[in-house]
Amino acid sequence: MTVDTIATERLILRPLRPSDAGPMTLYASDPRLARMTTSIPHPYPPGAAEAYIAARLEGRTGEAVWAIDAMPEGGAELVGIILHRPDTGEIGYWVGPPFWNTGYASEALAGLVAHLFGAGLDRLTARVIEENGASAHVLEKIGFTQTGIGEMFSAARGCVVPVREFALERADWLAAQHVPEGAR
Repeated sequence: MTVDTIATERLILRPLRPSDAGPMTLYASDPRLARMTTSIPHPYPPGAAEAYIAARLEGRTGEAVWAIDAMPEGGAELVGIILHRPDTGEIGYWVGPPFWNTGYASEALAGLVAHLFGAGLDRLTARVIEENGASAHVLEKIGFTQTGIGEMFSAARGCVVPVREFALERADWLAAQHVPEGAR
């Protein structure tokens, strides 16, 4: 799936490239990160980042995936990953532990939401592991509201875990941006 490059104040959301495998492996190997996601296993297997990148570059997943790149402000080439699943409207993201509490997750999510709603999508959803208050806070900061509680399998934990489900409607997002009714 082809993805557009999205610029924010400090970041570039860009297509993944093979050179992202090294930092991706480093961050995904951290148990603090893996435990707060449903899809990253721990321990992180050798070659997993390369396989993940190859599958997305070849369009085998149906996901639009961006690297969160902080190079524009002199930062790291890869600080995290953000994605959109067009079939469900779900978004997901993670930022490597060295970049926690930098605002990168919020900035990347705000940029992706603006891009997707600007492209005409009406609704986005997200799920976070219940104990991941930081990710829930990022979603709420952008305007997502909790819609329920569910369960998902966590690869790092090897079991089903409770997740908080969130949604954001385009109309609500536009209203929060103070976009005049006629321009919506």
